Amino acid sequence: MTAKKVDTKKTDERIHSVEEVLSKTEAFIEKNQKIILIVVGILIIIVLGFFGFRKYYLEPQEKEAQSQMFMAEMYFEQDSLQLALNGDGNYLGFLDIIDQYGLTKSANLACYYAGISYLRLADFDQAIVYLKKFDGDDEVAAPMATGAIGDVYMELDEVDKAIGYYLDAADQSNNELTAPMFLMKAGLAYEIQGNYSRALDTYEQLKKDYPRSFEGTQIDKNISYARGKAGE
Repeated sequence: MTAKKVDTKKTDERIHSVEEVLSKTEAFIEKNQKIILIVVGILIIIVLGFFGFRKYYLEPQEKEAQSQMFMAEMYFEQDSLQLALNGDGNYLGFLDIIDQYGLTKSANLACYYAGISYLRLADFDQAIVYLKKFDGDDEVAAPMATGAIGDVYMELDEVDKAIGYYLDAADQSNNELTAPMFLMKAGLAYEIQGNYSRALDTYEQLKKDYPRSFEGTQIDKNISYARGKAGE
């Protein structure tokens, strides 16, 4: 009997505590009703504004940017890089697309194309600027942009920086196209430095992780050469 009375008492205390909290909450809401309504109203406006901005501004901008990008990409494929960058008078080039449609996915992709274009034109400073502006999570484009920065630093004879970007590019995606390609480039860069031990490690990693890639099927000769130079 005593145990039951104690349990009932505890239950009553819990109920009383809950009622007390609810009463305080109601009192707070009643006291601050105007402020709460204002905050809720602001949040609703922000949410509606975001969706309105995306639907009535960003989506039309994206469509316009894509229609302009078509010709710039065609010039890029034809290696007409100045036209790709600056346009032909009728269609915009990558640089104008970046300036005029900066919030769109197309403008972001245009940064990648602009960076590669400048790399091919040997304008290495501008290549780095635009490749670093590109913000992608695609399994191919993202590591290609990172690896291209490595190519720029190789052209500038900054081999340490180039190796760092090659290894980062290889780590960004484990696909069979980009990862082995940039591991190979990193290994060759180590060889340029005379660091055959690190080159060997990189080649062996490539063979272990990507044996069926093009580089993986050709890597044995690199391994043998690096092992001989490293004295192993």
